[in-house]
Amino acid sequence: MRESIKDAAKATLHLLLGAAVALLCYLMIGVVLFTGFLTLTVIGAGVLPESVLLLRRLAGWERRRTAARSGAPVPEAYLPLEGPLPERVRTAVADPSTVGDLRWMVAQLLYGMVLLYGAMVLWAPALLVDGVWTGLAGRRPVLLPLIGRLADREAGWSRTLLTPGPSTARDAALAARIEQLTATRAGAVAAHGAELRRIERDLHDGAQARLVALSMRIGLARRAYDSDPAAARRLLDDAQDQAEEALAELRHVVRGIHPPILTDRGLTGAVRALAASSGLEVTVSVTPDADTPAASPATHPTEHPADSPSGPAGAGTAPDTPRAPAAVEAAAYFAVAEALTNAAKHSGATHASVLLARTPTGLRAAVRDEGRGGAEGREGAGSGLLGLRRRVAALDGTVRLTSPVGGPTVIEVELPCVW
Repeated sequence: MRESIKDAAKATLHLLLGAAVALLCYLMIGVVLFTGFLTLTVIGAGVLPESVLLLRRLAGWERRRTAARSGAPVPEAYLPLEGPLPERVRTAVADPSTVGDLRWMVAQLLYGMVLLYGAMVLWAPALLVDGVWTGLAGRRPVLLPLIGRLADREAGWSRTLLTPGPSTARDAALAARIEQLTATRAGAVAAHGAELRRIERDLHDGAQARLVALSMRIGLARRAYDSDPAAARRLLDDAQDQAEEALAELRHVVRGIHPPILTDRGLTGAVRALAASSGLEVTVSVTPDADTPAASPATHPTEHPADSPSGPAGAGTAPDTPRAPAAVEAAAYFAVAEALTNAAKHSGATHASVLLARTPTGLRAAVRDEGRGGAEGREGAGSGLLGLRRRVAALDGTVRLTSPVGGPTVIEVELPCVW
């Protein structure tokens, strides 16, 4: 009996909140009518999108309340109200979900009040009848559960009215996808611009400066060749050193654009070579080999320390082995490079591990270090994680960062591709 009273009290609270929502719907109907009148006069058209947003918030609150009662979320599908005012007004009027919210609002005004009245009427006889029925006869309550059914009925009606139709859900999903692609395209353009500026800066401050110095050394050597051959020889020796340094700078710039080792040895070999030069003790695991077709269930992951004999030198791929697209391999390589660089600079760790995994729908790369953590608080503060996210998002991939204070730090990158 006590549990039945408790459940009935919870159901009554739900119905009471439903009646409060019904009162808000009554006020909202007045707002909608006033907004419609202002829109017809054209002068107040700017109020319409804001009123629709207010209606969406009210419907969203009802969805959360219904989900809490039924235990299952209520989906929503709205077209984004963005852009100039005329476009926002057209979207607010043409969105099928707006019509659905208006239909729910009118219905909620009716059944929200009626069901609460029904529950209030049931309470007195339920306590009397069920008190005698359970106290004397030892039977289960009969009337108190009806209050819970009223609350379930209210949640069911709200779910039916607020659930968008299939076409509405498709339109909203398409609009959300377009918005996501617009954002990722903007991020890709920004990342590409930043990459070009970095390359220009590296060429200007590095290779170009050394080539200018090389040209000056050769010019001085030519002038001193007849009068002071020994000085000319020293200048030519310096010029040779300058040329070698310029070549090293150019190789560095080229590796920043697309590492040649990535083309020659594949992603696994390139990552092992990268790990060997990271300054940390890095273990590279491949499950199954990210450069080869998916292995059978009996195949086990391969693990090699970055500096082991089976590292870069033995990480090549067979000529007929299908590989991930070059853009996917490059994104995974630079993600691992950025993660290892951050680990070496900021984490304080001495060991890190890299996992390359080929999945049925793409490629996964994960870097873990046992350092001090806290990378989540540093994200966007010059850590390079923003550029990493933009590079991966341009390929419709995802980046997950887990870095509680005290560690460990794990960066996981998922890149979709067709094998």
